[in-house]
Amino acid sequence: MTTCAFLGLGVMGFPMAGHLVAAGYDVRVWNRTYATSKKWAETHKGRAYDTLEAAVNEADIVFMCVGNDADVIEVATPTLNAMRQGGILIDHTTASAECARTCYAMAQKKEIGFIDAPISGGESGAINGQLTVMCGGEPEIFNRALPFMESYSKAVKLMGSSGSGQLTKMVNQICIAGILQGLSEGVNFAKKAGLDMNAVLEAIGKGAAQSWQMDNRALTMAKGEFEFGFAVDWMRKDLDIALRTADKIGADLTLAKQVDAYYEEVQALGGNRWDTSSLITRLR
Repeated sequence: MTTCAFLGLGVMGFPMAGHLVAAGYDVRVWNRTYATSKKWAETHKGRAYDTLEAAVNEADIVFMCVGNDADVIEVATPTLNAMRQGGILIDHTTASAECARTCYAMAQKKEIGFIDAPISGGESGAINGQLTVMCGGEPEIFNRALPFMESYSKAVKLMGSSGSGQLTKMVNQICIAGILQGLSEGVNFAKKAGLDMNAVLEAIGKGAAQSWQMDNRALTMAKGEFEFGFAVDWMRKDLDIALRTADKIGADLTLAKQVDAYYEEVQALGGNRWDTSSLITRLR
């Protein structure tokens, strides 16, 4: 039985660590709030630790899912110091490519493998084991880590060298931002025009306008329901990473920049913790 450690038990990490247990791995967990670790251990057949060093020092593979660049470095530094040589550290946090490359260099010095592996699919994807994972790193390390990541994923792909996973996640968020803005305007238009939203979706939901967001969020947007996991605050964090990267590489993100400003308006309405489909609220 391979020993795993999972660091960070938020809305994504909590169920992801559970899927590793279900796949037959020995799982140890750590969270900044120890009560969360204890709750996880009571829910799953794993072990909770009050220090990350204790959680990772005998682990063959370690997973991280924390907040932002600063959190990644803060957690990765002592983790790499405590891990055994030949182990693998997988970071599922959405962070910058620069952060991923820094962690990769740190891991290389410790003779530890590192994969940046941001995830997409939201809370429901984590709970149902249907996440998409975009990876950056060395093929040999990726191939060793792949069976573990498949425990909670429907698709896992190596995109290139270190940082490539994070860059791909930026593309993902850029596309989602544009789709949600278009869907918000379409749903709002349909309501103001007096159309039946169910009938509209039956008419257009199998054609060129179809998207995951339309299938899963159009009706709840029309009802004003915005409790589906991935919060506006997190989306703005992700878009900020993408926008800063675009400035460095000379990419035009006119629409993403505008949608980011719209999300700022949603925050001003009190929607910091609403999910990203709440973009429609500013049109009402």
